[in-house]
Amino acid sequence: MPTLSEDLAFRGLVHQVTDPELPKRFDQPGLTVYAGFDPSADSLHVGNLLQLCTLRRFQEAGHRVISLAGGGTGMIGDPGGKQDERALLDLETIEGHLLGIRPQLGQFLDLERALLLNNADWLSTLSTLDYLRDVGKHFTVNQMVAKESVRARFERPDHGISYTEFSYMLLQAYDFLRLHVDHGCDVQLGGSDQWGNITMGVELIRKVCADEVWGVTTPLVLKPDGTKYGKSESKTVWLDPARTSPFAMYQFFVNTPDEQVGQLLRFFTFVDHEEIETLDAATSQRPQDRAAQRALARAVTALVHGEAEVAKCEEASAALFGEEIAGLSEDMLLVVTAEAPTSDVPRSELLGALSLADLLARTGLAKSKGEARRLVGEGGVSVNNVRQNDEGRGFGASDLLHDRYVVLRRGKRAVHVVRTT
Repeated sequence: MPTLSEDLAFRGLVHQVTDPELPKRFDQPGLTVYAGFDPSADSLHVGNLLQLCTLRRFQEAGHRVISLAGGGTGMIGDPGGKQDERALLDLETIEGHLLGIRPQLGQFLDLERALLLNNADWLSTLSTLDYLRDVGKHFTVNQMVAKESVRARFERPDHGISYTEFSYMLLQAYDFLRLHVDHGCDVQLGGSDQWGNITMGVELIRKVCADEVWGVTTPLVLKPDGTKYGKSESKTVWLDPARTSPFAMYQFFVNTPDEQVGQLLRFFTFVDHEEIETLDAATSQRPQDRAAQRALARAVTALVHGEAEVAKCEEASAALFGEEIAGLSEDMLLVVTAEAPTSDVPRSELLGALSLADLLARTGLAKSKGEARRLVGEGGVSVNNVRQNDEGRGFGASDLLHDRYVVLRRGKRAVHVVRTT
């Protein structure tokens, strides 16, 4: 059984530390570790899973963990990684968001041994004078400007940074101070884009309390297009099933590129080292099997939504590519085809003289009727996942799934849903 430091090293989870000796302390239970979460939406997303899973790893190794909702700092907004000023949220909106994310913050932890806190409890009562005297006096503007999150905005004078966002790092530093004083917190955990804020907190505690505390960051998790797994980046996968269905989450991870699946298995799952290495080898030797992607999709979906949902996702995933698609409920059919483009066709027209070649050209799956005929002749076209060999065949009521839908497929991945009106 690997130690916590060995596990974190294997998974590549330690990016920066304020003390090179810090990982050795991870193997001695008794630290109190916290990570903060921004309530800028009413759900967390898969980008937050990295810190949630890492907190759980610390807890399972015998440390106490604190999951901190940023109800106070959320009213300001972290400038880190942002080119533009964030829109300020009002208190009512933030309270609504907190109602959504609080259950998610506790879902991954043993709440009998963890704390769920909200920094609005102390920031909302902190007066301006106290803030300036007790926090602001310990830092120079030179130090603050040198931080990456601020410097990046300074280098874009057309955007700049407001005093509001400029002060964010000191509020986060004050969070660490309060958690240290009130709850004995020793370690702040965050993504590498939080490094500047974390080091400010470490320094504030040293100056105010003369105590040694530590900071550690994890790598940023980036999609192949270079964007973060976050709310305001490219398409977001939410933890709330009302915003991203379990099947959509499952399919998202099934489609993970080969070059990234090993990293995500390490970051987002509790799959053991030996199994991950076996899956790494499978990806290298038999990438077409997508064994690692399926293992990743199962593990993450089970972690977030439970094993019962995984079983439904696997059944639906099999149906997506097989004739079982005709047996899916209407709701599940719409879920599994949610990413596919949809065309509306009058029912009378579809069940009239419209041929398969006509429909392929009309939906854009073929550039022309001539290409449609060629595709069908090559065996590359399916109707409701049944391969077709007659480009002139028409459509009848028996072709309509739930008396309304036809699923066209070109090859393995190009899918188009025809919906009758």
